[in-house]
Amino acid sequence: MAALYLARGASKVVRRITSETSVELKILSEKWQLLLAGIVFQYVHGLAARGVHYLHRPGPTLQDLGFMILPELGKERGYISETLFTFIFLSFVLWTFHPFILQTKRFYTVLIWRRVLSFLCASQFLRIVTFYSTQLPGPNYHCREGSPLARLPPPQNVAEVLLINFPRGVIYGCGDLIFSSHMIFTLVFVITYQKYGSIRFIKMLAWCIAIAQSLLIVASRKHYSVDVVVAWYTVNLVVFFVDKKLTELPDRSAGSTSVLPVSMKEKDSKSKDEKTRLLNGNSVDAADWRSRAQMNGNHVENGNQFDTGNNKNMTFAG
Repeated sequence: MAALYLARGASKVVRRITSETSVELKILSEKWQLLLAGIVFQYVHGLAARGVHYLHRPGPTLQDLGFMILPELGKERGYISETLFTFIFLSFVLWTFHPFILQTKRFYTVLIWRRVLSFLCASQFLRIVTFYSTQLPGPNYHCREGSPLARLPPPQNVAEVLLINFPRGVIYGCGDLIFSSHMIFTLVFVITYQKYGSIRFIKMLAWCIAIAQSLLIVASRKHYSVDVVVAWYTVNLVVFFVDKKLTELPDRSAGSTSVLPVSMKEKDSKSKDEKTRLLNGNSVDAADWRSRAQMNGNHVENGNQFDTGNNKNMTFAG
């Protein structure tokens, strides 16, 4: 019996995944342009970070309030910050794919990632502009004076630049300081879950983790405090304004299988109603008609219309 129960449960999960995949592929076939552009821009951002490393010049670490307050973790404990960021990243990715397995579906995975990538690209574009405007001496251990990784030798060929030496070139980059890329991802993920997540405790925990990530970045000397502070208000502002330009995600809580946003469905429904009224020779809005009917003493109840004035007369006559 236990084996039969497990087999039935597995069969339901497989059917759910298959059904969800077919729906997501349909959306992807129509909405792939922005998704692809966002993925390509991730490479552009990495290429820009690699390029600024050639311009980086090591120097004395700048005076920083965060460095004065937070004790230095040290080179051997620098992995703590990266471990927390990896946890944040993987947790968010798994959450965005939970509609494939769980029945509580509140969004489409393709649409949520189009939104996330839009926030990331806008923030990363501003980041590229700022760190190319002024190159600060990196506070990280491999960016300080005396480190062989602090300055990159001139590239020997174009391929050396285009390949960006991934992932080593990303981990040991210098010069791309203002503002923190780790905080861009962290804040975009937390803000997205704040809006589309369903568990209040996880929302509160996510903000606490974002604060902890900020402190660990400064304590591990991977960024100056200004890099983290600028990220906090810039990313929130970017999300606020970009979110207004994007079409709102469809509401799946009612079990709708349509891939069209709610606003578009309402707009199309309203247009069809207006066309129907025009074809019938009736241009009066239904809401106005109901109001006039009530003023004339005519009420509609359960779809049937009756005259209250006539009813009064009949009652009096009786």
